[in-house]
Amino acid sequence: MRIGFIGYGEAAFEMSAGLNDEGLTNMIAYDPMWNHPDLKQLILDRSTQASVQLVPTIEEAVQQATILIVAVPADQANQVSQTIAPFLSEGQLYVDVSASTPDVKLQIAGHVGAEGGLFVDAAMMGSLPVYKHQVPILASGTGTDSFIQFMTPYHMDIEKVSETAGDASATKLIRSIYMKSVAALFIEMLEAAKHFKVDQLVIESVIESMDKQSFEATMNRLVTGTAVHSRRRAVELEGTISMLESEQLSSVMTKAAKEKLEQLTAHKLKEQLNGQTPKSWEDVIDLLTVAK
Repeated sequence: MRIGFIGYGEAAFEMSAGLNDEGLTNMIAYDPMWNHPDLKQLILDRSTQASVQLVPTIEEAVQQATILIVAVPADQANQVSQTIAPFLSEGQLYVDVSASTPDVKLQIAGHVGAEGGLFVDAAMMGSLPVYKHQVPILASGTGTDSFIQFMTPYHMDIEKVSETAGDASATKLIRSIYMKSVAALFIEMLEAAKHFKVDQLVIESVIESMDKQSFEATMNRLVTGTAVHSRRRAVELEGTISMLESEQLSSVMTKAAKEKLEQLTAHKLKEQLNGQTPKSWEDVIDLLTVAK
């Protein structure tokens, strides 16, 4: 087995450095910036540290590798796959770790499969500098089982989602709705709390509300309660927005929440539920799906 990296930026470097520590040798990499006057030294230093051999052409990297880990920016992933595809051999593993959309991953899988390659949509779910090669990975696609078989001995943390390219990336991108948005929400809340000099009181109050139950139980409580009380909660947020704007504070996240609550109200969920709080968040989502 020989691993080849296409694109040798931070992600590929951290992964290869971890694999090198595990005793995996004979890795190669191609990066289009390998001879760029401003970047070649960084790439060379990284490859030396991780014991990775740099090769001058993408064709050479593809033809020498058993497993290709393609770590390029999302907006370049599809084009790179078209460049690589003609050089692939039957059964060769093509692992795309970019943050591309499910549609793009399906297109890449098509290019790879047309040449007899096996495709893996690999969604990395943590920080590479922290986890290195052990970053949790959700994987889908025709090559997933082989990828797990090859890499488990090196303690990579890979969980199979399905045989369908794009499913792993869809999971990551949907998860990001919460993970990225909640950070922005925290910032807006804390900025206001600090401005009004009530930050500790606000934090303690939120802790009191959120720490009583598990995440799943709290999520269920908030979603089911909002289905019935969306109108009242939207009105309450209108007051919050007025307060923030009067102090020239950002209210972009609060406005987005208010808009979402107004959408729920427009679907008349409270009327459909006869004013009764449903048992599960799934009941709420099912009603919204029917309404569409």
